Amino acid sequence: MLDVDRTSRAARIQAGILGPDLERSLRPDGLTLRHFPQSFEFSTLGGWLATRAGGHYATVYTHIDDLVESMRLVTPAGVSESRRLPGSGAGPSPDRAFLGSEGTLGVITEAWMRLQDRPLWRATESVVFDVYDSAVAATREIAQSGLFPTNCRLLDPAEAFLNAGTPTSGGLLVLGFESAHHPVDATMATALAVCADHGGRSVGHSPNRSTRDPAGVEDDAAGQWRSSFLRMPYQRDALAAQSMIVETFETACTWDRFPELKAAVDAAAAKAFLEVGVVGVLTCRFTHVYPDGPAPYFGVHAAGRWGHTVEQWDDIKSAVSEALSSRGGTITHHHAVGRDHRPWYDRQRPEPFARALRGSKAALDPAGILNPGVLIDPLRHTSGRSSS
Repeated sequence: MLDVDRTSRAARIQAGILGPDLERSLRPDGLTLRHFPQSFEFSTLGGWLATRAGGHYATVYTHIDDLVESMRLVTPAGVSESRRLPGSGAGPSPDRAFLGSEGTLGVITEAWMRLQDRPLWRATESVVFDVYDSAVAATREIAQSGLFPTNCRLLDPAEAFLNAGTPTSGGLLVLGFESAHHPVDATMATALAVCADHGGRSVGHSPNRSTRDPAGVEDDAAGQWRSSFLRMPYQRDALAAQSMIVETFETACTWDRFPELKAAVDAAAAKAFLEVGVVGVLTCRFTHVYPDGPAPYFGVHAAGRWGHTVEQWDDIKSAVSEALSSRGGTITHHHAVGRDHRPWYDRQRPEPFARALRGSKAALDPAGILNPGVLIDPLRHTSGRSSS
């Protein structure tokens, strides 16, 4: 933590800082970056920026993109440092060019990040539905209402049972609101009224309260799901050791396309399970919601065959990824491209932009030494040097 501008609520932070250390450094000033990806404990600011990470919160300031005031990078062609500004219309954004570049264009060394005051009031509710389509409709109305909940995660019946311990035929909506400046009773009441209009029933309540730690865990379905959310990466390792195939597929689509996309993913997963000879279950939850669409997050749990789980995983991964791509969803909402998602990213990315990206790579990294093969393929020149 190099500098904190309390007046503008921003801080100059080196890229290698881990999430817990970052938040600990801001606490004395009553500030928070408020970016909590599932990998928070072991990931860095630079990693979040390079992968355009998404945080825990469901609306508004959840993507790291929106929290960047300026960035500094070192490239083989020189240092790039943007000006600190709250906003600018001066041409394409230099920060946007590097956000999500996954180390292919330069090394992020530090950034000025926008901060927020630490919340003092929080409220959470868990709402069950008998009909899944009604739960989706309620979630969409809340997403389009301008209420901007901090948490608005819809768990389908399988996800609700496995990870929140809540049996329901239509789904569980985990709602949360928080504020640093005012109680949030009225906002929560409005959201619950929307749920009631669609047949939703509240099953868990955590009232507004002043608290020094806004990350406290509630003793209801919402708290159980949050605890499960933090345990998931560790559970995956333990299950894989028992020859279980555990994978997640996160995407985003517009509301009008969601029913078709979900049906396609359900069918693709079921067919893949059958073809690779496994028994499995597919779950779905919304991790983030926008006025124009949700970010569905699908989970696969299947009993693999020892010694063949990698091949079985690959077949399932390909089948579901194809369904996501062909139905208009993004191949990744917040898990980056890397190498696993490259075939579908290549199809999703407009070709003129691909050429612009290759041109940027050639200008900034003419020797092709930075993370080759990610986002775009390196090309070989006759001189023997690689470029893109």
